[in-house]
Formats: sequence, C-alpha cells, structure tokens
Amino acid sequence: MNDWFVTYRGIVLPRHCDHYGHMNVRYYAQFFDDGGFQMLHHAGISQQSLKERGIGLVVANVNIDFVAEIKAGELMRIEGAYRRIGGKSLAHEQRMYAAENDRLCATQTETEVFFDVQKRASAAMPDDIRALIEPLVIGSGDS
Repeated sequence: MNDWFVTYRGIVLPRHCDHYGHMNVRYYAQFFDDGGFQMLHHAGISQQSLKERGIGLVVANVNIDFVAEIKAGELMRIEGAYRRIGGKSLAHEQRMYAAENDRLCATQTETEVFFDVQKRASAAMPDDIRALIEPLVIGSGDS
C-alpha cells in the first residue's frame, strides 16, 4: 500500500518563475503550504473541528530541498506522508513532482506543534487526533 497521498496539483505559470526561468523559491513554499493544509484533512480532521476546540497547529520547523528545476507550463503534483508523531507535535514530508514525467523537483519536511489558541502556547495532541494520525505515520526510510 502506498502511504503517500496527493496534497496539491497545479501548473507552473510564468508569473511563478524568476529571472533564471524556473519556479522561484517563494512559490515552492506557497504550494507546499497549501498542500500542508490537506494533511489533516486526509486523516479525517477538519479545520473547523480544531477551531471549535480552540486548538490549531503552528509550524515549528520547515526545510525545503531543491532537487530539479520545474518551469512554466509544467504540471506539478505534490504528495505527502506523515513521518513522526510526538506528544505535542507531528512531522510530515511532501514531495513535489513534475507530473508528466514523475521527476522529483523538491522535498519539504515540516514539524508542526499543537497550539492552544487562547493561551497562545503549545498544547498536548488530543488522543482522538493522535488515533487518527498514528496509523498513517510511515518511517523516514519508507518511500
């Protein structure tokens, strides 16, 4: 079973490109961020349910590795997988591909921390949310 799932699809437009003719780093971050919001949805957790509970997730660390150029006119596909789950945090990885030839263009790893919106402080991951995410976690060596 493939534990990776699609978090984003799009096309690289000329406005996304820099003076070198490939997509500028600011747009990699934007597309990965858009895809990141799909991670919880995939686990069956809605933004609304988090809001009602007064919790959210904030980014503690993000790292993007640029592997190959992606240029205007190319279709992109981003896939994500959960990598680690902790007491207050989770980590996931997303991979951006040039969709028509499955060329890996970039990877992003991200750690997010559960956050009490009212207290403005980190919070423990609720058990019911842990139960939804935990079965989706794959090891860092898994592809």
